[in-house]
Amino acid sequence: MSGGHGAVDSSNKKVALLISVLALFLALGETLAKSAQTEALSANVESSNLWAYFQARTIRTTILKTAGEQIALDPGASPEAVKKQVEDWAKTMARWDSDPSSGDGRKELAAKAKKAEEKRDLALERYHHYEIGSAAFQIGIVLASAQVITGIAALAFAGGALGVAGIAMLAIGLFAPHAIHLV
Repeated sequence: MSGGHGAVDSSNKKVALLISVLALFLALGETLAKSAQTEALSANVESSNLWAYFQARTIRTTILKTAGEQIALDPGASPEAVKKQVEDWAKTMARWDSDPSSGDGRKELAAKAKKAEEKRDLALERYHHYEIGSAAFQIGIVLASAQVITGIAALAFAGGALGVAGIAMLAIGLFAPHAIHLV
């Protein structure tokens, strides 16, 4: 190869390698984003289920309180029977409010739901960083590809710089998702 063709071919090979590396990191970023998105959805469903159970416990407690007040007002009810029933319901309501042994009390359910919300929020933070990193890789691929057609070296450098920025966003999403607040 003579007449400068070798330099062009060498340059194109370097750009092709850059595009391959960017595509590799794009695939990694998209995989991480999908995983984080799935985790966020799962944690959101878990949180919703726990809050629904919490609400059901609250409704049941309200029903028992109302029943206790109603039975106490019944003129034909025996005071001893009313007292015993109200005490039994009070024990049930106390167990529904907090039951560390089963973890099904309202206090325990609220704590579990908040933990699931935190897990969801962390996954969403990661997801947004991964998506921005993936976008940087995609734009970098386009710019590097344009360099092959136009011969403008600055496009390859810009593509490489976007690749570095994309790697930084993946690293932030992986190791410090709260470092930069995106949403």
